[in-house]
Amino acid sequence: MIDVHPYGLCAGHSRPAASVSASRDRVLAELTSHVFASLPRSDQRRKGIQYLNGLLTIQGRKSIRNIANLLGNEVSEQNLHHFISASTWDWVPIRRALADALEAALPTRAWVVRPMTIPKAGRNSVGVGPHFSPALGQTLNAQRAIGVWAVSESASVPVNWRLQLPSSWLMDDPRRSQAAIPEGASPESLAECAAEASRETATGWKLPARPTVLDLGDESEQLLDDLASVRVPLLARVGPDTPLTVTAPAITGREQTTLTAHQIMGMARNMRRPVPRRGPLAGVGEEMTLAAAVRVTSACLPGPEPAHLVLLGTGTYGARWPGELWLSNLTTVPLEHLARLSRLTHRVARDSAVVADRVGIRDFTGRSFTGWHRHVTLASIAHAVTVLAGRPQQRPRIAG
Repeated sequence: MIDVHPYGLCAGHSRPAASVSASRDRVLAELTSHVFASLPRSDQRRKGIQYLNGLLTIQGRKSIRNIANLLGNEVSEQNLHHFISASTWDWVPIRRALADALEAALPTRAWVVRPMTIPKAGRNSVGVGPHFSPALGQTLNAQRAIGVWAVSESASVPVNWRLQLPSSWLMDDPRRSQAAIPEGASPESLAECAAEASRETATGWKLPARPTVLDLGDESEQLLDDLASVRVPLLARVGPDTPLTVTAPAITGREQTTLTAHQIMGMARNMRRPVPRRGPLAGVGEEMTLAAAVRVTSACLPGPEPAHLVLLGTGTYGARWPGELWLSNLTTVPLEHLARLSRLTHRVARDSAVVADRVGIRDFTGRSFTGWHRHVTLASIAHAVTVLAGRPQQRPRIAG
C-alpha cells in the first residue's frame, strides 16, 4: 500500500532530493519577493531570507546561534540577533502579505483559530507563566499564544499570532521593560487574545470573507460573545454543558425547550448522516464522519433577542456520540459544509506537528516581545514554503 504524504506526495513515488530542493528554492524566492515588499532596506530582506534558509535547513533547535553557525561568514550571530530582536521592521504587513499570497496558492477555505503552548525552563521568556495543559493534565511553565491559520482541506499555514500576556508580566515594570512590551498592551484571557487575533485577520486585513473556526475548548463560548458584534461567519467548538434552546419541536416534542448541547445531540442521534471525506487524506486510515445539525437559540450572546444558531454534532461509526460539539451562526449552510469546516481543525493539528514544529515555530530562545513576534512570523513563512514546495501537482501561484 502506498502512503499518501500530507501535501500530496506519495511515499512510493517520492521526488528526488534535488527536485525537492529546487522547488523549495523557487517557492522561497517567489514568496519572499511578495511578503518582504514592506521591508524598506535590502539588508533586511537579505537577512530575512538568510533566517528562513536556517529555519528550513537546520536539524534540531532553530536558535539564532545555530542559524548563524550554519550561515558562517554570511552574517554574525550579533547581527542576526539584532535583526530579530532589536530592529525596527514591522511584522504585521508581512503577515498580511503572507495571507494574501496563500489566497492564490491554496486557496483559503477558512481561518482556524487555536492555541499553542510553548514550554519553557526559566521565567525570563516574555509572557511565560504557569498554565494548565488539558492534553497533558498538568500545569506547565510555558508561553501561550493564539495562532490564526489559513486552511484548505489539503494544507494549512499560520498567518497571524498573538502572544497572551498575563498580568504578572504587565504589572511588573522591570520585566515589562526588559522584554520591550509595548505601552498599549493589557492583560488578556486566552479567549480575549483569540478574539483580537481573529478580528485583525478576518476583518482588519480586508481579505476575502472566510468563515472563522474556533477551537479553544471551553473558552470558545466566550469567543462567540466577543465576536458576535463583528458579524464574522463563525463555527466554534463548545462544551457539552452549553445551555441552548431548541427551536425544532420535532427533536424534543415541545417548543422552546432549554437543554445542554450534549442532551440535544443525544436526541438528534437518529438525524446523523455520513459526510464523505475530501482532499489527499480522504479514505486513508480515517473513518467516515457522522454529523447532525439542530436549530437552536442562545440567550448568552449580546443583543435584544436570542441569537439564532445551529448546533453541529460530529463523530465516527462505533465511537461515542457526539464526539465533538460545534455552534455556528451559519444557519443556511448545508450540513456537509459545516462538518467539513469542523474537520479543518484536525488538518491544523496535523500540520502543526508535522511542519510547524519542524521549522522551529516554538524555538525562539530570546526574551523580547518583538523578537518573539518576528521569529514566529518568519517561521510561518518557512512553514508556507515547505507546504507549497511539497505540492508537485502544479506550480504554486503566488499572489502579486
